[in-house]
Amino acid sequence: MEPVLSALRGPSDSPSLLEIAFAEAVEGADQDDEIVTRLLDAAYEQFCRMGIKRSTMADVARLAGVSRITVYRRFATKDVLVEQVVRREFRRYFDQFIVDIQGARTVADRVVLGFASSLRAIRHNPLIGGLLAAEPDAVVPSMTSDGGRTLAAVRQFVAERLRREQQAGTVAGDVDVDLVAEMMVRVSASFLVIPSHVIDLDDEEQVCAVARRFLVPMLGPPPRAHA
Repeated sequence: MEPVLSALRGPSDSPSLLEIAFAEAVEGADQDDEIVTRLLDAAYEQFCRMGIKRSTMADVARLAGVSRITVYRRFATKDVLVEQVVRREFRRYFDQFIVDIQGARTVADRVVLGFASSLRAIRHNPLIGGLLAAEPDAVVPSMTSDGGRTLAAVRQFVAERLRREQQAGTVAGDVDVDLVAEMMVRVSASFLVIPSHVIDLDDEEQVCAVARRFLVPMLGPPPRAHA
């Protein structure tokens, strides 16, 4: 468990994995070579099936069909391998978020779909969601003891999407998108780490209704069309 927590936090003087994953999602990351991809796939499957603490580099090598030496040539330590697996999962989350909102016709619909997509993607992710469900007391501190950098990385991602909406004229220019993104991310994070006895997060229709009622109004009234 500790490697995952340190992976989420990152050293105090370096970016967290969420920050790196966000940058890769925005800029486009280079594709891993075939062996690295196979090892990351095997490690993900192994960690989900047996847990991180109970998994070894030999387990990953066996599942990937390569030698243990090959694993160590690509990843010097198990901690490095764990960090890369977690990083890839968050990168996939950011990528999927963008895909999920592309089909929405209005900014309100994109906020609703984005909120529902975020909760669904993280909660249903076998690795990240599994950690939140199995040991929330261990995972939550990793999100809150880094001076807010983890939440800031996600907030930056959401703010960038809202800023594009402003540039497209779908959000009024006087809306503070950084503040709105901050509030949206904190609402989402609270649902992820604190169980709700009022809202069924597995009910997609209910989750979308909550977003439309409480998150969409943060954007203010729609901009007036020019005559």
